[in-house]
Amino acid sequence: MSAHLLACVDPGVNDRVAGALQTRHSGEMDRMQDEGSAVVIGASGGVGAALAQALEGSGRFAEVHRFARSFSGKAHLDLEDEASIRAAASRVAEGPAATVVIVATGVLHSGRQPERSYKALEAEHLLRDYRVNTVGPAMVAKHFLAGMPRDRRAVFAALSARVGSISDNRLGGWHSYRSSKAGLNMVIRNLAIELARSHPQMIVTGLHPGTVRTGLSEPFQKGVPPEKLFTPTQSAAQLMTVIESLTPGDSGGVFAWDGARIPA
Repeated sequence: MSAHLLACVDPGVNDRVAGALQTRHSGEMDRMQDEGSAVVIGASGGVGAALAQALEGSGRFAEVHRFARSFSGKAHLDLEDEASIRAAASRVAEGPAATVVIVATGVLHSGRQPERSYKALEAEHLLRDYRVNTVGPAMVAKHFLAGMPRDRRAVFAALSARVGSISDNRLGGWHSYRSSKAGLNMVIRNLAIELARSHPQMIVTGLHPGTVRTGLSEPFQKGVPPEKLFTPTQSAAQLMTVIESLTPGDSGGVFAWDGARIPA
């Protein structure tokens, strides 16, 4: 297991990784510059914070940028505010090119529970989920992809969900969330097709983290088998393993925490 994954599983490894980084010579620092930087949007959340920690613990990046709506100053990024996305992308562009950008955000419930029936549909509920789950990541792509390298492997990933699969939908319900995640999956596919022409080593992917012990899934954790209810640290480790296993041929797909491809 690589150092950054160990850091995810064993928090004590973070101290050892940090100590090792301090002793690396200038040649290693040059390699880190070549690797570029990493970006995590939604770094205030459970999964986002754990992903940022994993990327930092890997020692592979010259800088790991953390952005979130709740952060202030230059770290502020609100998916419903394109100006803040543009400003964040400009800040990243001032340093080494981003070779990994992860949109670790999403909304499932916030004052409104997922709809169990079409009778519960509300326009504002639908629009809210689309703004955050579909439009927001699309705007991140608009402003961040242009600064990502064309001559080496790079990854643009967004947290999606299995329930966004149209062919796998057998239960119905959750109209706003399902629809917005399906929309995100189409954005991912579109980006992959376009970028294959200009960025042949680029990987654009959706990631399904499973059920994670966070506020987003808290009302729905009952009945989930203990072995399928992950801590943010476990989830981040699994998602990092998936990201590292992907090739340009996988671009445009959505993958679960165990590496399985989720059907469209």
